[in-house]
Amino acid sequence: MTTPLVFDRPLVRRRLTRALDQGYADFLLVRAVEDLEERLSTVLRSFDLALDVGTPTPIAAEALRRSGHVGTVIRLAPVPERGSVVGDEERLPFSGERFDLAVSLLALHGVNDLPGSLIQIRRALKADGLFIGALLGGSTLTELRQSLTQAEAEVEGGVSPRVAPFADLRDIGGLLQRAGFALPVTDTDVVRVRYANAFALMRDLRRMGLTNALLDRRRTPLRRATLMRAAEIYAERFGDADGRIPATFEIVWLSGWTPHESQQKPLRPGSAKARLADALGVKEGDPAPRPDKT
Repeated sequence: MTTPLVFDRPLVRRRLTRALDQGYADFLLVRAVEDLEERLSTVLRSFDLALDVGTPTPIAAEALRRSGHVGTVIRLAPVPERGSVVGDEERLPFSGERFDLAVSLLALHGVNDLPGSLIQIRRALKADGLFIGALLGGSTLTELRQSLTQAEAEVEGGVSPRVAPFADLRDIGGLLQRAGFALPVTDTDVVRVRYANAFALMRDLRRMGLTNALLDRRRTPLRRATLMRAAEIYAERFGDADGRIPATFEIVWLSGWTPHESQQKPLRPGSAKARLADALGVKEGDPAPRPDKT
């Protein structure tokens, strides 16, 4: 089955290149790296060889090198940079079962085939290798999406896709299992950032390379009247008492291990070695004991 194409991947890379040239807005990425460091600090083992899959800047690879838990870090960079391998998160250029650890921060929400990318990451890991990733989730930029949709409908009489669809937390765990990861774990970190207005938010999105790169996007820019109306709707519907506006960013965290015989596994039905009746101190078939009444 052919995977539907959602994103213009060459455009995604050009937008990121422009953002890096203009000064990348890294506040979300810095937060994600700090969270990654905390998560790795609870893992009581070291990793000889780690892979950074597509994180927009080298900040995650640098954190891994500083951690003291990782020997060598190879970085798969989405755009050319010194000392890194340039590649695509959808087509990893590595042989199988090579890495002990793989991380990817704020990159995988922009791939067309997320299940396929996860499968490739799992195949790149050795047995009992660890993957930790973070990507933007479903509630990201909900205020902006609603404001743009209403403004475009009012001013232009129709709507077009403006903000990328993001993965839902409820789906991520299933995708990890489909990709063959064991012991999958997912959680979410909702970050709300306040801006002076919608235009300040849009400037930051450009500086993160997160402007519209959908294949089905309308090829003509939004009218000025539509943008102004969207900013008005944003302030009216979501503005705080002091006139500033909030923007929601949902960071979905996912982790899993490549299967290994040493990992914990659920018991097979009927394989228990102790009876519940013995633990309760009753005979098989007796009614359960009731608490005393006072």
